[in-house]
Amino acid sequence: MAVESSNAVDRNFVEAQPILGQRSTVTQAFGTLTRYPLGLSEQARVASVEALNQLLADSVCIRDMYKKHHWHVSGPTFYSLHLLFDKHAERQTEIVDSLAERIQILGGVALCMASDVAQTTHLEMPARGREEVPVQLSRLLEAHEHILIEARALVRNATEMGDDGTSDLVASEIVRTNETQVWFVSEHLVDTPLVRAR
Repeated sequence: MAVESSNAVDRNFVEAQPILGQRSTVTQAFGTLTRYPLGLSEQARVASVEALNQLLADSVCIRDMYKKHHWHVSGPTFYSLHLLFDKHAERQTEIVDSLAERIQILGGVALCMASDVAQTTHLEMPARGREEVPVQLSRLLEAHEHILIEARALVRNATEMGDDGTSDLVASEIVRTNETQVWFVSEHLVDTPLVRAR
C-alpha cells in the first residue's frame, strides 16, 4: 500500500473559497478626520468636509430625481426630455463621485447610503408617483438653485480657509455643470407655440 507524502493535496480543501459573513468594527467613524499631510488646517478640512457632504447629499438627490423623471416623463416632449434627463443624471453621477473623493482626500468620510442621503438632503423630495412635466422641471430647477447657492458659499469659504482644491472642484465642476443644466431645463418651461406662430 502506497503512503501519501506530506505534500499531498487535501481533496476537501479549496483555497479559492471566499470567506463569507465577515463583520468588523468601523475603521473610521463618520464625522472624524484622518490626518494627511495636505498643508491645510484641521479647521479648514472640517469645514470643507461638512459642506462637501451636504453638497454630496443634495447632488445624489438631484441625480436620483433626474433618473426618476427619466423613467416617468410623458407627453409630447417625452423623447427629448427622456434623453436630457438621462444625460443630466449621468453628469450628476460624475459630480457625486468627485465630491465623495474630495471628502476622502481631505480625510473625511463621505455619505454613501440612500438612507443617509435622505436624512441629510435639503432638497424637496418628489412624489412616489408620476407627475406632470412642468412639475418635474420646476422641482429640478429649484433643486439646482439650492445646490448653486450652497456651492458658491462653499467656494467662498474654502478659498478664505486656503482650501484651493475644494474651491476649484466646486467652482469648475459643480457650479458650471449645474448652471448649464439650469439653462437646458429652463428652456423647456418657456411657453411658446409648438406648431403655429402667434
